Formats: sequence, structure tokens, C-alpha cells
Amino acid sequence: MIALVLAYSVSSAKTSNANSGAIRNPSDSLPPVETKSPNSDYKPAFAGQTRIAGAKTNTPYTIDKIANKLGAPFAIVAMPDGRLMVTIKWEGYMEILDRNGALVKKITGFPAVVNQSQGGLLDVAFDPNFTVNKIIYWSYSEKYSGQNLTAVAKGKLNEAEGKVEDVLVIFRATPGTGSTLQYGSRLVFDKDGYLFVSIGEKFMPQSRVEAQDPDSYLGKIIKITTDGKPAPGNPFLNQPGAKPEVYSYGHRNPEGLEIDPVTGELWESEFGPRGGDEINIIRPGKNYGWPVITYGIEYQGGPVGAGIQQKAGMEQPIYYWDPVISPSGICFYRGNAIPEWKDNLFMACLSGQHLNRVIIKNNKVVGEERLMEDKHQRIRDVTYMDNMLFVITDDGDIYRIAKK
Repeated sequence: MIALVLAYSVSSAKTSNANSGAIRNPSDSLPPVETKSPNSDYKPAFAGQTRIAGAKTNTPYTIDKIANKLGAPFAIVAMPDGRLMVTIKWEGYMEILDRNGALVKKITGFPAVVNQSQGGLLDVAFDPNFTVNKIIYWSYSEKYSGQNLTAVAKGKLNEAEGKVEDVLVIFRATPGTGSTLQYGSRLVFDKDGYLFVSIGEKFMPQSRVEAQDPDSYLGKIIKITTDGKPAPGNPFLNQPGAKPEVYSYGHRNPEGLEIDPVTGELWESEFGPRGGDEINIIRPGKNYGWPVITYGIEYQGGPVGAGIQQKAGMEQPIYYWDPVISPSGICFYRGNAIPEWKDNLFMACLSGQHLNRVIIKNNKVVGEERLMEDKHQRIRDVTYMDNMLFVITDDGDIYRIAKK
């Protein structure tokens, strides 16, 4: 990765030899997939940080709709036993589906959600020992002390009865606000069994600044144990004026989290305002800049803050988009069935209405492809299972993508 200059802290400069699913031949390079004018004249911090060369998949593949109109979803997650779990956001329940999209069981018993706007039942993750203990974790928008916040709970899945039992809230992202926007929130376990949770800054002038405050949970990625305690080794443990659960800060609305299967590092997708959508590699204790630095502008026009894109001590995104694509859930393709996809990052895009394929080499984006544009749907989430991708849209439709 090309570093900035002198004091600029650029996590993306730390590279590895992983993520080698690059474009197969230089001649495969195509013009950038983005053809619209950007919202601003901001310049990238390094070559290849935006509007990289396009690419096209050569291996034949199929995209089949396997379910439709499930309700307003937030997450589709591969279960350890080879089935799928879908969260239905506003109604506050989950559904277990087989890999052909057939309903197996509706799951209820979850705490009440704030079912307005971007709130509801959000992500779900499975305990590392799920096959034995049947414990699941979920994030949701909760009404707490008269305010709205992102909460994380766990419970035992009783599939036969179609409910969760022994529900326990293990974390609340205080302070609460009156906003029903930008909760985050994705959940992912690392190899040591600790849980990462992404939390939005709630889209209010008085709350966005808290993304820069380590003593607030807003605009953060936290790392906790399965009991909701700070994970050992967290960067702000025992540091006055900082929450011990905080892992990174300076985030706007991170709706995608995924562990790189090769390097073990944590990747994140994040909504910008008008422009400035990002993907980042999340490293402990780092400041990702919002709202001090951004490649986006305010929705009504004009700069965010001082209108700067780089500052000492703040991380640069690995890649950014202007105009936005609205990146939601993300996953890595871990299989070999479609060779050029191996270790590529796939991103569900809402306003972009496509599935974005991001080709990565040495932690740098080297190519980009847009899939499913002909569906004309807001893509909410994507998950990988057994050489296939499963995609869910805001219309509640599920598509399975597999080698032809």
C-alpha cells in the first residue's frame, strides 16, 4: 500500500501477501465501474484508493431466486449446520431456511424492538460452540430509559418450539438518543471466540461528534466476551476516559463486518454521507476519522466540518466511493468453485442496487465488479456457504449465486 506522508497514519500501509484473488491477466482490466460524477473534487490520498479498474468474472455462474417477499430483512447468515438464518427487522423475528430457500421454522421470543426507520431486529451470530450449546447472539434497536440505542442480547435457540429462551441483554451502546437512524450493526466472532459489534453514531449533530470520544459507544466497533465484558487485550482497558469495550473509533455507520479468512484481520464497510462510503481494515485503538475527515459532503451540500480528508493520527480507508453505493453487509468468498472469486470481498449495496465484488491483493483493492444490477433491488446482506453466495434484498427476496 502506498503510504501518505510523514505523520499520516495509514493502516492500509501494513500489507501481507494474502487476498491474492486478483484479476487474472492485466488485459482483463476494464474501465472503472463508476461512471457518475463525484459529489466533490476531493483527491484520494494514494493511487488506487477509489475508481480502480473494473473486472469481469470469466467463470460461468448462475443467480437463482430461491425465496421472495420474506419481509423487511437485515441479515442473512449461514448457520453452522448448513442452513440459513434471516432476521426480519421491523417485525422482530427470525426465520430458519434451508439452502433452497424453504422455510424450516419461524423463531420468536425476542425482546421488543424500536421498529421505526433503520431500527428493528438487526444482525445475528452463532456461538463458537453453537452445535453443543445452541446459543445465538443478536443486535437490535432497544427503547431504554426513554431513548433509543443499539443493544446486544443472547439466548438459547429452541428450534422445536420456535423460540429463543433464557434471553439476556449483554451490552447496550450508550448514550441513547431520540434518533431512529444509524444503529450499525453487525456481529462477528474472531478465532478466539470474542465478539465484534459495530455501532453507528445515530445521525444527529450532537451525537456524531461522539464518534471521536472513546468514552462513548457511538460510532465505535467494540470487542466483548460472550458475557458482554471487555475482551482481554482491548486497546483501552484500564485507560481513564475511555470505555474498555472500545476496539476502534471514528466511525459513521458501519453496517458490514467480516473476518478475512486468510489474514484473520477484521474488515468493515461504512456509510459515508454524500460520498465517502468506505471499506477499512480495523485495527485496535485506531481512529478512523469521522466526522473530522471524510471523502463525503453533507447531504444538503457543503463540507463536513473543515472539509479535510487527511489528518495525522487518523486512518485512511482502504478504498472509498463517491458517489455512494451504500454498503451494507459484506462477506469473503472462501471457496474454489469460481477461482477468480477466491478471497474476494462481496458487498451488499443499497442505493447502488448491486452486489459489489472487490478484488484485493496485499490488502489493496486492485479491481471491482458490479453483479446483479439487472435485479434493480436494494441489496441488504450477503453470506457465504459451501462455494455459494446467498444474497437478500430489502424486498425480502433471496438469491443464490453458484458456479454454473
